[in-house]
Amino acid sequence: MTNEHPHNNTDAMIKMISLILGGGAGSRLFPLTEKRSKPAVPIGGKYRLIDIPISNCINSGVKRMFILTQYNSASLNAHIKNTYNFDIFTKGFVDILAAEQTPGNKEWFQGTADAVRQSRQHYERHDFDYVLILSGDQLYQMDFEAMAKHHIERNADITIACIPVDDRDATGFGIMKVDESGYIPRFIEKPPTAELHNWVSEVSPTNKKRGRNYLASMGIYIFNRKAIQDLFDQYPEATDFGKEIIPIAIKEGRKVAAYQYEGYWTDIGTIRSFFEANIELTDHIPSFNLFDTKR
Repeated sequence: MTNEHPHNNTDAMIKMISLILGGGAGSRLFPLTEKRSKPAVPIGGKYRLIDIPISNCINSGVKRMFILTQYNSASLNAHIKNTYNFDIFTKGFVDILAAEQTPGNKEWFQGTADAVRQSRQHYERHDFDYVLILSGDQLYQMDFEAMAKHHIERNADITIACIPVDDRDATGFGIMKVDESGYIPRFIEKPPTAELHNWVSEVSPTNKKRGRNYLASMGIYIFNRKAIQDLFDQYPEATDFGKEIIPIAIKEGRKVAAYQYEGYWTDIGTIRSFFEANIELTDHIPSFNLFDTKR
């Protein structure tokens, strides 16, 4: 699954680190999460959910990764330790950052943004220009180098990966309005059906035909180093990216760009989605191809 391009080393050209969010208690995936965190749940036989974002990072040349955890993390820790060992020339790593109480903070992670903020002291020691923020429980194949180049070309402060969805799915996601220049002037979390007509964006003719006229956030973000530092410093009470940090950044007039993704993507949030994703892997040529040697 991690078939690496020999000449592809984005980290050397685009200085980017990755923070992979380990998620909450994963109660909707119970009993699979009774003794392990969501990212440690097995998928496709021998893999774990966490292997998907790590594999995407490695194949995109992003070799410095932090995994932020706080629930049932022993199984995940063991898997990471036994699976990912880079050679000394790569200068790559996959480090676990567990929620910790410190003299300045007695709280566990309160949300996605809070988890990243509380981990600042560890990742800010590194040399980077961009932070790639990922979820640890999604199934997809994405080239983060292409997304980073798009972010730089757009001269954006933040870039959000988005996927076209229909009106049935739109009410369960953060939905963005994207203008003709590819920037996001408005963003709403889980809009009611009655308001959806205000949130139609430009999508490909194929998606239009399928009724996928709305662009949903995939929970995949690239932040400029300074932009994320400033937002954390100015809004210390904001705990979630989708509900608070992104809308604040848009309201402030920061450049927030959209990166449209057209491939296979699913969020493993429930037992049903976990079951369906596993069954789909048994197709003759699965939509999510674990054996794709090109990526």
